[in-house]
Formats: sequence, C-alpha cells, structure tokens
Amino acid sequence: MADYNSMELMISVAARELENGATVGVGTGAPCAAAMLAQKISAPDLVIIFEAGGFGPELPEMPISVGDSRTTYRAIKAGSMGETMDYCSRGFVDYTFLGGAQIDMYGNLNSTVIGDYANPKVRFPGSGGANDFASFCWKMMVMTPQDSKRFVEKLDFLTTPGWLQGGNSREKSGLPLGAGPYKIITNMAVMDFEPNSKRMRIISINPGYSLKDVQDNCGFELLKAEKIADTLPPTEKELRILREEVDPYGYVIGRS
Repeated sequence: MADYNSMELMISVAARELENGATVGVGTGAPCAAAMLAQKISAPDLVIIFEAGGFGPELPEMPISVGDSRTTYRAIKAGSMGETMDYCSRGFVDYTFLGGAQIDMYGNLNSTVIGDYANPKVRFPGSGGANDFASFCWKMMVMTPQDSKRFVEKLDFLTTPGWLQGGNSREKSGLPLGAGPYKIITNMAVMDFEPNSKRMRIISINPGYSLKDVQDNCGFELLKAEKIADTLPPTEKELRILREEVDPYGYVIGRS
C-alpha cells in the first residue's frame, strides 16, 4: 500500500467533491484541510465560510479554531456567527462538513449524549451550529472513522437532522426541498444515499478493505450501489500539498 494514512485518504477524497466556485461551511480539523486542499488543487475560487464569521479567507495555514484570526486573513468579510447562519438559511451555502458520536442509516447525527439524556453515560458538547448547517446547507458531508459503535441503527439522541425517517420525511418536516446528507467518507468506504428510501449505500470501497469489512463495521444493513467502485488513493500531488502547504505541522494528518 502507498505511503499515506487513513486521514490523508479521507481528506483527499473529500477535497475532490468540492467544485470550483462553490461555497462550503467548515469547522477546523479535517473539513478545513479538505477545503484548503481543494482550493490549492482544483477549486481556486472555492469560498470557505467559518461558523464564527470568516467569509472567503485565503488561509495562510491551518487555523486552530473557528475564531482563529487566520479564518479572516484576506477574507471577503469578517462577519459574525449570526451572519453565517443567515447565509445558510437563505440557501447561499452549497456544502458543509459535520460529524458526531453516532450516525444512523439516514445520516442523522448525535453529538449530544450516549445513553439516557437525563442520566447519560457520556455527555458531548451538543449541536453548536451543526443543526443549522445540516438543516440549510444543500449538501452535508461527514468524514469519520467507521465502526459499529458509531454507525448505529438507532441514535441515543437526535442532534442534527439527516434524512430523518427516510423517504420524504425531511421535506414534510419543513426543511428545504433538496437539501440533506450527500456523502459519508470513512477510512473504509464512501457512501451516499439511495434517492427514494434515503438509506445509506456503499458506492466505493477504499484500498485495503473489502465489502465485508465495511458491513461488519456498521450497526445496520448498508445498501449497495449497482456498481461499487474502488476509491482512488491520494495522488503524489495531493499528498505533497497536504503535507507541505495545508498541514505542515501535522495537526490533522498526524506527525510523521
């Protein structure tokens, strides 16, 4: 296998999804790295938006928080969290990246508690802006390690809406028609959502893994695309830029 790790693979795969001229709402970490990589390779006019109000910065290096001064470096605007959420609700943001402790077959996320809400085993930070981003950005993506404790049949708590109960349940809830979960990128595979049922399905498998590996590390039955592709590994150019320009200190991809 080539000299790259699973995080570098996930970031490279995510970056390829971001087309030139699109807008993407990101936090720090892997989503920011994917957006920066896309800007430097295939999407120079990608507009990055941070929750705290940085609009369209030219990031000099990896910020360490959404309020880091680097998120407004040579930016179009240094705004506020309220303005960011307003842009989302008005349909101006094409993509967002989210995550959580649990995800179900419809792309709903839990970042609040494990166990009973009133007496949880673990309490997490909660929604932050995740509910707003998932509700109003057109395409939600998730980058996460894959295991059966994270990919669960039933969430302990619904923090962030995906396709809700599937079918047209999201539309019936009053959320914007056409917006919702788009791609799930893990260390093992890439998934999308079957258009009618809105259930998660495998569309490509990452190098070094099998279809059985992917299903065995999921707590619910995954649908399968008619033709499942092989995920392309990171190119030499992607790895070089990711390591030398995007994350030279190894905050996200790990130190060598």
